[in-house]
Amino acid sequence: MIDAKALVGTHDILFITLDTLRYDVACQALAEGRTPNLAALLPNGEWEERHSPGSFTYAAHQAFFAGFLPTPSVPGPHKRLFAAAFAGSETTGETTCVFETPDIVSGLTRRGYQTICIGGVGFFNQRTALGTVLPGLFAESYWSPAMGVTDLRSTEHQVRFACERLGKVSPSDRVFLFLNVSALHQPNCGYVLGAVQDTPETQGAALAYVDSQLAPLFAVMQARGPSLAIICSDHGVAYGEEGFVGHRVGLPVVWTVPYAEFVLPGA
Repeated sequence: MIDAKALVGTHDILFITLDTLRYDVACQALAEGRTPNLAALLPNGEWEERHSPGSFTYAAHQAFFAGFLPTPSVPGPHKRLFAAAFAGSETTGETTCVFETPDIVSGLTRRGYQTICIGGVGFFNQRTALGTVLPGLFAESYWSPAMGVTDLRSTEHQVRFACERLGKVSPSDRVFLFLNVSALHQPNCGYVLGAVQDTPETQGAALAYVDSQLAPLFAVMQARGPSLAIICSDHGVAYGEEGFVGHRVGLPVVWTVPYAEFVLPGA
């Protein structure tokens, strides 16, 4: 178990949500060798199966930013990396970094972290009042249509911007960088030539694209020094299972998500 309490203050924190990525799609892409950059970082070379606290982006991220990351899919209790203090918590342990704030973002701000949000899907676009809630937790938040779900090069644009922004932060200052990857969200059929609807296959192709764009971000993070990295999906999506299409429904393909946490060493 990672001792987050010991790492906060000495390590940067990188939190990437692969929005809407199904666990089975992530595992198949990994087995087929289509995600080599992620494969090189995943503990034991595999995704951990976990359950999301929410069945759609807004709900899941509200829970994440309160310290409730996806829960291991085996019986617990399981101690958490981060927590906002409240009485009676059964998942707060000696290695949990506890904040006396309503969310971990403001808690990290109080600990001296520069908090940066690179948005992706609509809940981070800052174009409506609702779209400002999640990014509004951060000291800095960024989004553009080029980072959104309709741009087939969105991850490239997100990573380039994140690297440029990190390049302006002194290595002596600690950073909490959050990146919401939008390419896996519908529509993702554009990543397969001739496809006209989203399927597990088109989401797998989108994941292969995402993986191909992540290496520069990991390199910049490592150049800054060691960091605690968390990479996971916020929820999955149904592609016809039991007649359902989409998410915000109580199906295993929606609640079951890939998850990884590890320490990314400095270069």
